[in-house]
Amino acid sequence: MSKPLDQKSSNNDEVAYPPPQRVSFAEHEQRLPWLSILMDAYLITDQGISESIKREEKQGKKLACARGCATCCKSHETIPVYPLELMGMSWYVIEVIEGELREKLKAQLRNLESLQSCPFLIDNACSLHAVRPMACRSFNVFNKQCIDGEDAYYTRRDDVLTPIQKYNDDAFDVMLPFYGIKNKAERRKMIKTGGMHQMAKVMRDLNWSSLPDKMDAFEK
Repeated sequence: MSKPLDQKSSNNDEVAYPPPQRVSFAEHEQRLPWLSILMDAYLITDQGISESIKREEKQGKKLACARGCATCCKSHETIPVYPLELMGMSWYVIEVIEGELREKLKAQLRNLESLQSCPFLIDNACSLHAVRPMACRSFNVFNKQCIDGEDAYYTRRDDVLTPIQKYNDDAFDVMLPFYGIKNKAERRKMIKTGGMHQMAKVMRDLNWSSLPDKMDAFEK
């Protein structure tokens, strides 16, 4: 779920959002070239979501998603994660998250069998928001917040944002060279046929329980 920042009312009652900014991890990106690819792709995704939201608001819809709203993080069980995203999430958890949040996340990941939400939801907030998957970035709901247990995609599809396809395609186009598909025509063919999606895994099905030991090892 994308979350608006610093909403401001203009004279015509439209809501103005800051333009998406690329999140930078300069030192890490020098060491991990794949991380730059991921963050570039996420910027394109965020730009597309921002443009999509503006289009919907011009039609009179009001974005309902806001800080502290985590219904989709609890109700969605089939969030797709692509291999490059998986690398980014694992890296961020192991090397970036600090302090009390790190300890809470360790404890949660060690008890996944009792968890009924996204493994990375801590105190109703995404613990790895900077590197959250494209699927999470893209899910936005208008008009009213979701009630507990609701998946608005099925209960009120018209209120769920439909991302602009070109931005999604361009984000995948940036990512595909990482998988060895460097020829532009081949990349476009794979995107058009949906071949990219065959690489995705369901986030809740992945072995996140191995991360706490890796976090401990990194700290030594």
